[in-house]
Amino acid sequence: MIRFFFNAKIISSGEILKKNSILIDDSKIIFIGTKEECLDYIKKKKLDYEEIDCKDNYLSSGFIDLHCHGGGGYDFMDGDDISIIKASQLHLKHGTTSIYPTSMTSNNSSLFAFFKNYKKAINTNETIPNFLGLHLEGPFFSPKQCGAQDPNIMQLPTLENVKAIWEKGKDIIKRWSIAPELEGGYLSGDFLTSKNIHLSMGHSDATYAQVKEAIKHGYSHVTHLYSGMSTITRKGGFRVLGLVESAYLFDQLSVELIADGKHLPPELLQLIIKTKDNSKICLITDSMRGAGQGEGPSILGNKKDGLKVFIEDEIAKTMDKTCFAGSVATTDRLVRTMVQQANLPIEKAVQMMNENPAKFMKIDKSKGNVKIGLDADLIIFDEDINIKKIYILGKEVKQKL
Repeated sequence: MIRFFFNAKIISSGEILKKNSILIDDSKIIFIGTKEECLDYIKKKKLDYEEIDCKDNYLSSGFIDLHCHGGGGYDFMDGDDISIIKASQLHLKHGTTSIYPTSMTSNNSSLFAFFKNYKKAINTNETIPNFLGLHLEGPFFSPKQCGAQDPNIMQLPTLENVKAIWEKGKDIIKRWSIAPELEGGYLSGDFLTSKNIHLSMGHSDATYAQVKEAIKHGYSHVTHLYSGMSTITRKGGFRVLGLVESAYLFDQLSVELIADGKHLPPELLQLIIKTKDNSKICLITDSMRGAGQGEGPSILGNKKDGLKVFIEDEIAKTMDKTCFAGSVATTDRLVRTMVQQANLPIEKAVQMMNENPAKFMKIDKSKGNVKIGLDADLIIFDEDINIKKIYILGKEVKQKL
């Protein structure tokens, strides 16, 4: 059965198309044109079809979240597959059609349990976003930039340590955030790049010179820009650039932003989009279990030994409320923030939430855009980015999640 979407403002590659209709067949986009052109295509091929009137709302490829820890009261590392399913379903409701469940720094046994439970979750019969693989955030970080992660269980990214984890998750690990300046960081970068794992610099105290070297060893991305990373310091009176400044200077580096309007204030978001090429900016939720929950106490990390936090003002805080302790954002909120607070055109903000992440992960031949031949992961939403309809591989998500 052909599905015929019409009366849509179609967002593709950071632009609003002049064409306002598309056709999908099973799981793929097969035609883009005006309403009349689509009907003519249907008539010539004598196709059965279903009409979907988009009512002048926006239609785009679904959102891709590169970095997410949980939501809906669940954490991906709670220790069971149900938590992985339920957390991802919360984000699906907000337009996330593809997701990379993300670990936190933990001991290897907890990490390996996460791998096992992820493999169970992807075989569920429940409706979930596309699970595209895992993002490992840690345990190879600088204790000086630990943020909310436990510095006591951080490791050095020696080849021995990296291989021990990679061997257990080599079929599901797709990206890895590492502090490259640590012992073994460059050599491990070479190894992981050879295994097609996308490397990012995060929770890092790297200097400009170390970032420059890391790029030679496969590091191509910066994890949550400004959060958990070095900036300008003085050594002997001379200013030494850190990872923040390096992210701007190296055009080949892409970056990701927690665009909740809290981690990065609107003025800083405006500076980033003014300075960094838009095609190199991805939006991420970096959300913890509190995403989609109301204000009140919560836990950052797994239920067993996670950090007690308090959610208020649309963000998680430490119990003494002196600093942030995690995002509770959803992908629709990220786009809304970029449009309404950073003054970015909606089509450019959407591009940061689908096409740019797809390009970073090298899946743009199948996902992240409205183009003929790509997967029909589609969302329909209004001017305020309120999600109206969601389709995964051409099938509408109808059931209550």
